Amino acid sequence: MTAPTLPGLTTDPATEPTPAAADPPAPGSRAARLALPMSRQVLKEMAAEYGVCLRPVTLRRTDLHSGQTEVIDLPCGTTREDKCAPCAKRARRLRQTQIREGWHRTDEPNPLAPYPASEAQRELVMFRAHLEFARDEAQRSAQFDQVPGIDAAIAEVEEAIAAEGLRGQVAPTHDGEESSGGRRKRSTKRRQDTPDLPRKRVEPRTVGRVYTAPDGTQHRPSMWLSLTLDSYGRVLPDGTPVDPASYDYRRAAWDAVHFPRLLDRFWQNLRRCVGWNVQYAGCVEPQRRLAPHAHFAIRGTISRAVLRQVAAATYHQVWWPPADELVYSLDRPPVWDNDADAWVDPDTREPLTTWADALDALDLQADPEPSHVVRFGRQVHAEGVTPGTVHAERTIGYITKYITKSAADCHKPETDRQRNHLDRLWQQLRITPCNERCANWLLYGIQPKKAHGRLQAGRCKGKVHQRATLGIGGRRILVSRDWSGKTLADHRADARAWFRRLLGVSTGAEDVDPVDQDDPPAYAWEMARPDDPDIPPLQHRLLRALSQRAHWRAALLAAQDRAAADSSDGSAVLPGQGLLPAVPGADEEELASDPKESQ
Repeated sequence: MTAPTLPGLTTDPATEPTPAAADPPAPGSRAARLALPMSRQVLKEMAAEYGVCLRPVTLRRTDLHSGQTEVIDLPCGTTREDKCAPCAKRARRLRQTQIREGWHRTDEPNPLAPYPASEAQRELVMFRAHLEFARDEAQRSAQFDQVPGIDAAIAEVEEAIAAEGLRGQVAPTHDGEESSGGRRKRSTKRRQDTPDLPRKRVEPRTVGRVYTAPDGTQHRPSMWLSLTLDSYGRVLPDGTPVDPASYDYRRAAWDAVHFPRLLDRFWQNLRRCVGWNVQYAGCVEPQRRLAPHAHFAIRGTISRAVLRQVAAATYHQVWWPPADELVYSLDRPPVWDNDADAWVDPDTREPLTTWADALDALDLQADPEPSHVVRFGRQVHAEGVTPGTVHAERTIGYITKYITKSAADCHKPETDRQRNHLDRLWQQLRITPCNERCANWLLYGIQPKKAHGRLQAGRCKGKVHQRATLGIGGRRILVSRDWSGKTLADHRADARAWFRRLLGVSTGAEDVDPVDQDDPPAYAWEMARPDDPDIPPLQHRLLRALSQRAHWRAALLAAQDRAAADSSDGSAVLPGQGLLPAVPGADEEELASDPKESQ
């Protein structure tokens, strides 16, 4: 006998009733009103579509001659998409243009030769030399009471040299050389567990090699490179460790903190190995396992074997006091003693080891070992890229796909395993020292350099300790000095010049006499407060900016159509076009993840 089945509780998909379509809400009801779009949200979406900054910086400009005051909105200029998407996309297009212009250059981006030093600059340098000689004579004759006065004069001369237009310092300062005994020196001998590299004299060239095909065609390809850190344990496809208990979170945190220095060593070693000034532009971002890795565009070509050899032979040693195990916990850290002017043990009241004493103890060891050694992993991926191809444009988009996001937002945790993995890494980063003055040294029984009573162990304000950075505290966008021969300001100027040239607009700057620096300023600028009576509401300013952008875009599209009609081949692409706001509905799509990316 078959048991009766209640209606709606059947387990057979074929007999399961289909849910009825939801009835539309009654007109005028609360549900019907909530289904309507918000007008302010539509305004923000349209403003973002047309490239209007959503949180402009309001300034008040006053003409000092006429007294007229004008309120001006400037873009916030953020590079984070979660703060202002239009400004972040504009910054991303700027970086893409920078990579595009410097990647496949066929000529050297030689900067202009510096101007010769003026007579006043030479006299200041000579005066600085006389002061250095006088300081040395005072020390030789034991007239130490004259040294402070000479040091004060040296500081004034250094300020005068900088004000006169010379870059940098003529010589380092003498601060603390008597008390510290000079700078500590470490052995530069290579580690025995690291392969040696050939060393060549670096030639002053940045352009890669030219290849000639059998038919006589010449090619100058370039490359893109991916560098990753070592493994800390087996991980699943979602980036979480197979065994969290055996996953080395401490080494992962230390490697993330010192990853920028490891990258610097890699480029130094690569240039010495190949013998020419290799140029690069790339971005540092976290993998799915939350360890940092880097993607670079390289001008010229280098064999994959050489790249892997240099990566395997590159390392960075951290010569800090030992910090293997915690001496104090976050619940019971050391305390500050005002009488002793030092951090002491909370139970015995004994002062902690000072930073200088901890380094001295490390120097006295017979065979000192660094506190940590950072190395690259085995996965070094390199590909050749031909200029002007679709692959080249896709690679530029892949390199810059995460530069508008914070490190923690590159891979959103979706499961409890991913959230727990992120939390365990962040908890380790909280107690990892980031520099010589980090408050976390107190947890290891050591007073940091220049310690004071305002330090809080486990709450260092360094960028690497924040949950949003995942230990990536340095610059995420890395560009070599001779990459494109231009700064970001130069690339912005190129975009504005292209825009004016296409529209046939002249600013008249060529007819205006240059402004003398000695002339009084023509305008006075000040920050405006949102509650000032002359500041319109943000929505009014967004509406005006949206209308202005719409007129600009219409004029731009019309000018492009005219230029396309006048050109013989129908192309109207000019340098700098990639910096302009995208046409509505034609925004660049995010590239899919590279299947070769390490998990």
